[in-house]
Amino acid sequence: MITNAKSNAPEAIQLPDPRGIYVLISVCCVAIATPFCFTGIAVGLPTISRALGGTPLQLNWAINSFLLTFGSTLMAAGALADNYGRKRLLLSGLGIFGLFSICLSFFVDIVSFDILRAMQGLGAAAAFAGGFASLAQEFDGAARLRAFSIVGTNFGIGLAFGPVAAGWLIAHFGWQAIFVLVLLLSATALLFAAVFMRESRDPDASGLDWKGAISFTLALSAFTFGIIQGPESGWSHPLVICLLAGSVLLFGLFVLVERVAKRPMLDLSLFLFPRFVGAQLLAIAPSFAFVALLVMLPVRFVGIQGMSELAAGQLMVALSAPFLILPIIAGLMTRWFAPATICGAGLALSAAGLYWLSRYTIATAPVALIGPLLTIGVGISLPWGLMDGLAVSVVPKERAGMATGIFSTSRVAGEGVALAIVTALLSALIRTNLSPVAGSKAGAVAQRLVTGDLKAASEIAASVQRETLLQGYNNGFTATLWFLSGITALTALIVFLFLGRSHEIVDDIEHEADEAAHHNPRPGE
Repeated sequence: MITNAKSNAPEAIQLPDPRGIYVLISVCCVAIATPFCFTGIAVGLPTISRALGGTPLQLNWAINSFLLTFGSTLMAAGALADNYGRKRLLLSGLGIFGLFSICLSFFVDIVSFDILRAMQGLGAAAAFAGGFASLAQEFDGAARLRAFSIVGTNFGIGLAFGPVAAGWLIAHFGWQAIFVLVLLLSATALLFAAVFMRESRDPDASGLDWKGAISFTLALSAFTFGIIQGPESGWSHPLVICLLAGSVLLFGLFVLVERVAKRPMLDLSLFLFPRFVGAQLLAIAPSFAFVALLVMLPVRFVGIQGMSELAAGQLMVALSAPFLILPIIAGLMTRWFAPATICGAGLALSAAGLYWLSRYTIATAPVALIGPLLTIGVGISLPWGLMDGLAVSVVPKERAGMATGIFSTSRVAGEGVALAIVTALLSALIRTNLSPVAGSKAGAVAQRLVTGDLKAASEIAASVQRETLLQGYNNGFTATLWFLSGITALTALIVFLFLGRSHEIVDDIEHEADEAAHHNPRPGE
């Protein structure tokens, strides 16, 4: 009787582990805070420039120094998490992240500000890698993919709504309030992680791949530095040439180091498979289609068009609002459409929105920009809801630090590199447009306009009418949008072809990687 009663009883409902939910909240706070650290600064850059001074190069580093240290150390941070403890690295990173966020509110010179931003990026990398790797240990199967998708959506919210939140904070409390919000998010994440997160590490970890970590960090740093320095010094300057050439040599060295390493920081064999490459391109695509606008548009609205930070932030809502719902809808759409179709269509829509935006000048009424901005936001929101689920679990669960490091590095390093390239391109195009009227001063004027300092640009080229400067800026901005539209359309096609129509991309990659490892064992195995 007892047996029959048990057999007829309904199956117990498995409720989510409350502890796991709190861990997820902690990681989501990290995911919101880290992108806010550079999209929020974009809105405040003209105000920070007036408060701290600085050259255009120094002001560019106010954004890029964070992105550089964050993106270049993510893979190394993932390996450290696997080796020395994911919770330990998360808590340490949050402590560093929060500490330097406090310090940034009190420094009064731009050089110290840039250095502290770089240190803040190191803390963000440790917190991000430790949090993502810990999350992989807390959830399994479908729950794990949902958890990563939730975190990815929160990263998108921090990225997209950074300008909105920053505009409101600056208008009411000043630019220092940006870092107060970062501190509050860090403190919340630290509290939940310290109380609810379990410590974990990879039992088979054999130490950090220091040669790979150093060569990759130096290569990415040299390339980014060269791209940023180019408009300031000229592309034929020996320093710029040495930096760019050195970055190529260092990337080559990184590949050689990873090929012979017994336990590499980055498993290069995965790049032999088009689907894996497609997933990484999908991570990079928003850098050109979306992230560049999150920095360029607020500078244009506030510094060039004279809008208030609050008004600029409100206008950016059109670009950001789709992130509140469409990533979730994209996940539901996979019941009827292949992920490759959704991602390719979304990127194609963003490309169309970028071209549409290029049709408007800086004299256009702000309300007219809502349509193209909304189109771009809708387009990029669709793949955003899928990319974390597509990219996670590309290596065994025990190597979760490396798995998250690969995808996160592609995304964050791509944002830093894309921003440096787009900024340099915009500067070069404005310089070309103004050279006939500004002569040798065109380069300096272009640099000031790129950072939104119209007043300084007018003082440098006092003989050039303000309307002419604005027209040169407008022409350069339009051509830059054409470039972004073209590269986004090309990426849409490649992503569609490489990802294919499979709903089981991750499983296929793991199977292909296992086959490659079986037929091509690493040296020493």
